[in-house]
Amino acid sequence: MNGRTSTRFAATVFAAFGLGEAALADTDEDGQLAFNNACRTCHSINEGDHRLGPSLHGVVGRKAGSVEGYGFSAAMKQSGITWDAATLDKFIAAPDKVVMGNNMKPFGGIQDAKQREEIVGYLKSISE
Repeated sequence: MNGRTSTRFAATVFAAFGLGEAALADTDEDGQLAFNNACRTCHSINEGDHRLGPSLHGVVGRKAGSVEGYGFSAAMKQSGITWDAATLDKFIAAPDKVVMGNNMKPFGGIQDAKQREEIVGYLKSISE
């Protein structure tokens, strides 16, 4: 590779890397916006900040109904669920189908798969 070719190659690699970071930032922003629009009224992402619903700080990988300081329904405590992306997606789509007797009333779910994907991606990003 001559100097000119290696410079072009490096520029291409850096441009591709830069675009990758921009796309990731956009995804995080989309997820945060989707979360804010659909979830933030009842849930916080700050540890220990319980509202109508429990804090979702670190929710991915956590056992359902296990956060200290929040009064979960018996159904949630006894669900046996450990939250992962697939389970969160199903729950956000139709809470009563995943945990009958949960306290997410009047929330009936989000039908838009892209919006759920953004929310779950955001929750994953704040759980790592």
